[in-house]
Amino acid sequence: MTVDLILGLQWGDEGKGKIVDVLTSSYDIIARFQGGPNAGHTLEFEGNKHVLHTIPSGIFHPKAVNLIGNGVVIDPIIFFQEIDNLAPYGINFDEKLLISKKAHLILPTHRLLDAASETAKGKAKIGSTLKGIGPTYMDKTGRNGIRVGDIFASDWNEKYQKLTKKHIEILKGFEDSHELNLDEMEAVFIKSIEELRKFKIVDSEHYLHQAQKAGKKILAEGAQGSLLDIDFGTYPFVTSSTTTAAGACTGLGIAPNKIKDVFGIFKAYATRVGSGPFPTELFNEDCETMGQVGNEFGATTGRSRRCGWIDLVALKYSIKINGVTQLMMMKGDVLSGFNKIKVCTSYQTSQGFQDYFPYDVSDEDIKPVYEELAGWNENLTQMTEFSQFPQNFINYIEYLEKALETPIKIVSVGPDRAQTIYR
Repeated sequence: MTVDLILGLQWGDEGKGKIVDVLTSSYDIIARFQGGPNAGHTLEFEGNKHVLHTIPSGIFHPKAVNLIGNGVVIDPIIFFQEIDNLAPYGINFDEKLLISKKAHLILPTHRLLDAASETAKGKAKIGSTLKGIGPTYMDKTGRNGIRVGDIFASDWNEKYQKLTKKHIEILKGFEDSHELNLDEMEAVFIKSIEELRKFKIVDSEHYLHQAQKAGKKILAEGAQGSLLDIDFGTYPFVTSSTTTAAGACTGLGIAPNKIKDVFGIFKAYATRVGSGPFPTELFNEDCETMGQVGNEFGATTGRSRRCGWIDLVALKYSIKINGVTQLMMMKGDVLSGFNKIKVCTSYQTSQGFQDYFPYDVSDEDIKPVYEELAGWNENLTQMTEFSQFPQNFINYIEYLEKALETPIKIVSVGPDRAQTIYR
């Protein structure tokens, strides 16, 4: 019996989807434990590119069962857009996809509230994807939410109308209430609910407990990144759920003592989408090069990602709060061609040098302190063995491994499933 976790250690977009896809053949169950369609996991193999928002990243493998856990929030409309996009691949969803009864539903009015709230913040906006995630989690913690299991209840329509009316009253308090055609949105939503009833809706925690008892291997998949965690991220510029290892326990019902390995995913540099502090952010040609070569555009929103050098202060912090046992480095190929590679090793503050992640990294006094390593020019994307890597790239990997005190077991040198090097 094994339960392993896979987590992003930066501000999301680290490449978790690819690694889940690569590892799935070793697991019986892939279980998504938090977030919603604000996440976008991109998978590439056999010349095709796939973007998943709600469905776990193991869906393309023939044997693994994929579970959407109780910690996830689901927009039925977006969910069925995903299902439709997967239609050409002949996936048997009856056998391969399970949905937790306890997962919460994103209503059309949640999306309207998200848009109105973000507009009202003005320059202080968080950079929400406007998918209704925040308002849905607010209703969940406020004990007003509607769960997937409620769609089978005799009072389903009453619950839906009650919460929708509450939202409409709240929207009246915003100057820009984003009054879209709610009737049209509701018609698509209700149709999607009818389709959702046809899927396998389960008591997911019981299913996973039985699977563990039967010796099944489970991989828990997170969304976003650790620095977007509601408690430990760069608050308030964070997501609305627990993106760290603890989220797998609350988002799936897995006991902490059942977790074995925690796989931490990070980029060879750093990126961030939307607003919020980013100590190593660049505003020069290096940033442009990283963005263009790395195709740094959000899988969900299409927004350009902000780019910068790797931040070891933040990475060490994420490794500690997650209990990471193995690291996997993504997009090493993007740094080919840089004469010098910079690594942030500490922050310079008004109180002196600081090598731990502070309460507020948005403080204007915080300045990254860098060490420089020699770069490399070789194209890594066609390399298939670690021994083929240029020495300077190996030096970079070994430098990071020593600084982070955690082994780097996988190095990715391209978006395709085949461009994955094991150490």
